[in-house]
Amino acid sequence: MDGKPQVAFLDDDPRLRSLIAEELFDEGVQPFACSTGQELFDCLDVEKVDLILLDLMMPVMDGLTCLRHLNQRAEKIPVLLVTSFNDEAKRREAIDNGATDYIIKSDLFERLPELLDRYLIKPRNRNGMA
Repeated sequence: MDGKPQVAFLDDDPRLRSLIAEELFDEGVQPFACSTGQELFDCLDVEKVDLILLDLMMPVMDGLTCLRHLNQRAEKIPVLLVTSFNDEAKRREAIDNGATDYIIKSDLFERLPELLDRYLIKPRNRNGMA
C-alpha cells in the first residue's frame, strides 16, 4: 500500500483504536485496526504487516493467547504488547511468549515515534517517505 510500512493493532476499545489509527497515519504508516484476535489473523492472511501492537487485556482471546497463536503461525513480525499494567511478572511472561517489547498504554502515544523508528523494518520519516 503506497510503500508505507503497515502496522496492525489490536484493542477492544473503539475510541482507542481510532486514536491509534490517527497517530499511526500521522506518523506515515498504514494502520490496520483490529478489535479481536481473529480480525488480526484475518488481516495477517491478506496483508504484509511490518509491526503489531497488541493489547494484553482482551475479551475472548487475550494478548498472551494471541502471542502464542502468532508463534504457532511462525510469524516473524515484531509484536509490542500494550497494556495498562506495569507488572514485571506479566512483562516477563509476554517476552517469554514472543513479545518484542512491553509498552505501558499511558506511554504509548509519547513513545510511538521512537517505537516505530526502532521496530519497523522499513526506514521512514514523519511524512511517510521511506
